[in-house]
Amino acid sequence: MTDDRHSDDRHPADRYTVISADCHAGADLLDYRPYLESRHHEAFDAWAATYVNPYEDLLADTADKNWNSGRRIAELEADGIVAEVVFPNTIPPFFPSAALMAPAPTREEFDQRWAGLRAHNRWLADFCAAAPGRRAGVFQVLLNDVDEAVREVRRAHAAGLTGGLLLPGTPPGSGLPELYSQVYDPLWAVCAELGVPVNHHAGSASPPLGDEPAARAVFMVETTWFSHRALWHLIFGGAFRRHPELRLVLTEQGSGWIPGVLDMLDYYHGRLVAAATKADTAESKFGAGLAEAMGKGPSGVWSDNCFVGASFMRPHEVPLRDRIGLDKIMWGSDYPHDEGTYPYSREGLRIAYAGLPRKEIAAMVGGNAARVYGFDLTRLDPIAAKVGPTVAELAEPLKEPPADATSPVFAPGGSVRVW
Repeated sequence: MTDDRHSDDRHPADRYTVISADCHAGADLLDYRPYLESRHHEAFDAWAATYVNPYEDLLADTADKNWNSGRRIAELEADGIVAEVVFPNTIPPFFPSAALMAPAPTREEFDQRWAGLRAHNRWLADFCAAAPGRRAGVFQVLLNDVDEAVREVRRAHAAGLTGGLLLPGTPPGSGLPELYSQVYDPLWAVCAELGVPVNHHAGSASPPLGDEPAARAVFMVETTWFSHRALWHLIFGGAFRRHPELRLVLTEQGSGWIPGVLDMLDYYHGRLVAAATKADTAESKFGAGLAEAMGKGPSGVWSDNCFVGASFMRPHEVPLRDRIGLDKIMWGSDYPHDEGTYPYSREGLRIAYAGLPRKEIAAMVGGNAARVYGFDLTRLDPIAAKVGPTVAELAEPLKEPPADATSPVFAPGGSVRVW
């Protein structure tokens, strides 16, 4: 369902309330130290003294967009955005890279890595509290110890992190059980119990490929596919049957792939379930027990339990919105990343949504995210009445993209991808 108040022509300022369902933040490296347990301070000091940050954007003068609360609010408001879902971005303690891209820790690395993620979660709670009602922080866990992950879900939820859990990937070679394994059931159970969304962000499930030119190109082609795997793993694994209140959000993976993949998953589901009743077929063993384990078919699960963080939604994806589900789509700016729409989010919204009914736009740019992440629109609407894009503005088709825009939403020649 959408927020019908945004379709009311009596809205006082005739503006949209825009919530970005995909932004990124994190502390400056040394600023994580106070959030670590004191027993890790000596090791952290030694690690930080020799760590070389591999990311140019985290070394530039603009890196403070990740942690400067005042600057961030000002820039997002200038871009027409009043609230954000905050995924991680900077390097947590004891990590070789940003946590989204880091491989699963070894047994020897686990204790320190886990301490680093908990430090980020504590920092994030304070960062969100600095802008009450305007940030939904996404907290992090590791899958190596499910019981400890469950405890962190409870801690983070109690600390006010309303953005939910960031689900790590289990790429080939990680040594972790696949996401369809029932070993993760306690994690799904606590998220369903507390109403905590489970977020799976692109880049967090790809196996290491190296740094050769071909490897980097292959990563770009494959990274979203590896992230999509969480969808069919949890569906076929029966997580949503056992935990019907569980919600899964797939973020920054595109959205145009969803109808075709659901059709494919429905096809395999129907074929395997049917084959399971025919013991003399070669496929019967593949479908044995599947109907009982899954409950509803894939499209039914998507309709009931799943959402898409459709970062900088592209024009060629928009005609598929009814098949994806208008109540499923949550636009995101990806601030402060170069591929994001800042400072041209209004133009990015225009190129995607100009000409659509106001009620549909309102749902995709804010209403759906408010519902999934618990934002209070009565608190955000007065801010949007001053800074949000106007209805008339977004109704105007964009003739020329900004010359210096770097987001793929403005790239010519976009087409629906297989994944």
